[in-house]
Amino acid sequence: MKAFLYRTGRESFRRRRLVTLIWVIVLVALGFGAATLSKPTVESFSIPDTESQRAIDLLSERFPQAAADGALARVVIVAPKGQQVTDPERREAVEKVVARLGDAPKVASVADPFEAQSVSKDQRMALVQVDYREPRSELTDADREALFDSAEPAEKAGLTVEFGGDAPKGAPEEGGSELIGVVVAAIVLVVTFGSLIAAGLPLLTAIIGVGISLCGVQASSSFIELNSDTPALALMLGLAVSIDYALFISFRYREELLAGRPAEESIGRAVSTAGSAVIFAGVTVIIALVGLSVVGIPILTQIGIAAALTVAVAVLVALTLLPALLGFVGTRVLGRRRHAERQAATTAPESARTSLDKGEDSGESHQPGKPAMGLRWVRLVARKPVLFLVAASAALVVLALPAADLRLGLPDDGTEPTDTTQRKAYDLVTEGFGPGHNGPLTIVVDSKGGGDAQAAAKQVSEGISSLPDVESVSPPMSNDAGDTVLLLLTPESSPASAATEDLVGDIRDRAVDVRQDTGAAIAVTGTTALNIDISQRISDTLLPYLAVVVGLAFLLLMVMFRSILVPLKAALGFLLSLAATFGMMVAVFQWGWAVDVLGVSAPGLIVNLLPVIIIGLVFGLAMDYEVFLVSRMRESYVRDGRSREAVVNGFAHSARVVTAAVLIMISVFSGFVLSESTMLQAFGLSLAAAVFFDALVVRMTIVPAVMALLGRRAWWLPGPLDRLLPRIDIEGDAEEAHTEPGTGPSLPGPAGSRQASDARLR
Repeated sequence: MKAFLYRTGRESFRRRRLVTLIWVIVLVALGFGAATLSKPTVESFSIPDTESQRAIDLLSERFPQAAADGALARVVIVAPKGQQVTDPERREAVEKVVARLGDAPKVASVADPFEAQSVSKDQRMALVQVDYREPRSELTDADREALFDSAEPAEKAGLTVEFGGDAPKGAPEEGGSELIGVVVAAIVLVVTFGSLIAAGLPLLTAIIGVGISLCGVQASSSFIELNSDTPALALMLGLAVSIDYALFISFRYREELLAGRPAEESIGRAVSTAGSAVIFAGVTVIIALVGLSVVGIPILTQIGIAAALTVAVAVLVALTLLPALLGFVGTRVLGRRRHAERQAATTAPESARTSLDKGEDSGESHQPGKPAMGLRWVRLVARKPVLFLVAASAALVVLALPAADLRLGLPDDGTEPTDTTQRKAYDLVTEGFGPGHNGPLTIVVDSKGGGDAQAAAKQVSEGISSLPDVESVSPPMSNDAGDTVLLLLTPESSPASAATEDLVGDIRDRAVDVRQDTGAAIAVTGTTALNIDISQRISDTLLPYLAVVVGLAFLLLMVMFRSILVPLKAALGFLLSLAATFGMMVAVFQWGWAVDVLGVSAPGLIVNLLPVIIIGLVFGLAMDYEVFLVSRMRESYVRDGRSREAVVNGFAHSARVVTAAVLIMISVFSGFVLSESTMLQAFGLSLAAAVFFDALVVRMTIVPAVMALLGRRAWWLPGPLDRLLPRIDIEGDAEEAHTEPGTGPSLPGPAGSRQASDARLR
């Protein structure tokens, strides 16, 4: 593989105009496709093969007047204290509001609160339910404006009007918060490279790569229903990995230039070494993302494939477009001071250049006699590995403790910020009518396959009315064909409470008896039922998902590093950083710690789709840094066989660039914390924390400590496995990879043959 990558880098460098033109054509073509084919995104999602989703689909097919998939608004009208909405003047104002709501665009039905008996016991509040024909994603700003304008007669009469449900919610406004992360990333790149040209290239390739990916994703909305969070998450991950992958190759290219090599050969070596790590890191991330399809939830599959596509494009751009752009700038990527160092290296004795090529002084700072910070750190860790291993692991375990209180659920109006009209309406409904009115359950009786729907509905109604936590059950409502009956059940407790979850379970248990007695099928849906079904689906598929992702990544790392202990250490380190990330999520988004400082909302629960997505993304990113750090340790060990020195030298080579990559990723992810979307806030902060825990604590502290403790044993691979696994040359010790056809090595290669190095490893 190294030989192929070496040729790829050199050919991209030589044919830079052609390569750049091809990528520009791809960008323009996909941009045109996105502009002409893209359709609006949606914010709803379905969970196939679950009871709650089957009930929603059944209502949409046979009971369209129920508007099962349509938007819903709950309009709460409140009289001042000591007054009542049933007073003639105020009742007239409420009826005018109801009339205006009925005339509003896309409204299917409006329930008059006086006819539906939706007036609080003290007659101070009236609850008006508005059902729309279209889902929330199809409502325009004008539709929502008409909804809010309907409150005018009540407000003129001195009444307070608040709006709940999903209809009043517009799409979150994105203010370009991700640009803040890009600006910080640019600053980090300038500091790392000391050159504006060198700093600009990773940003330029990231913009082109992410642009291509997002245009492709947007164009796909013409053929599939694209969720609104999918492009945002693809953008978030794409920016981070694109900059990082370009950073690693650019940094290695500069190292080769400083060793005195010609620019064309330097890019070939950079792509064949750092490019190998980029490929393996990218493939690991792609495995983790595509593995989300194992869960069987379409939105997770969509997010995973879109993000995986973005990562794949980032890898291809780093391996081809970046070398082409470096061909245009040549040695100017070094900056003036570094260019002078290169001139000195070019005129240095051969032994000095060979020494530099082996990385023997890579950990030194540019101030004579003063080791770089990364070198000082790894030497300290290597001297006392047990202390650092125990301290870092204990810190992550402590941070993970809040994860024991992890509470999953679907966000509703009760999780909105207290100053929003949705939260005010939720609290008013709870106060005036009871918490269960914020999330009634829908029970669907289906007799099309045989049975008596009315008899089944009567049996269900009589049976569930006596269940604990039931406040009321509506009279049965039948469709025109008479084969489907609808019941609305109002619980006494809130939609997110354990009591309501138990109630859903009790109803579903009774549905089995009803099916046996009447032949009719019973299905329950609603917020609580959806939450139960999603959580059950995730719990059923989480272990297979982890097995597939971790198993494939373990095999990939075992092939890459020719070791069993290195992949095992990588997986255990991932579990530590993941647990700490979950602990942070609970502390911030569930308990509300530091929300004012961080500027995020605390809904009081974790959206149940979030953890499984975080698992996939964090695993992929964790393996990124594992590959970049350990590959340099492996490279050093293959050269001279000294295990402790390999840890120190490999870390010293990588510390600066990995630290820069970590800061860039944290900056990009943190930029999304400023989004108005609670989901994107949670993703951004969780991923930023995960990168911090995994890269700075696990990979840059625990990994060198463990590698120092293991010594040569870290590279142990049983003989049968060694013979069975394919050999992929990634260690930087293949002279032929750096050789033009018909010539010898361009510079003296490392000591010892491949066979000798493998013998040492065994």
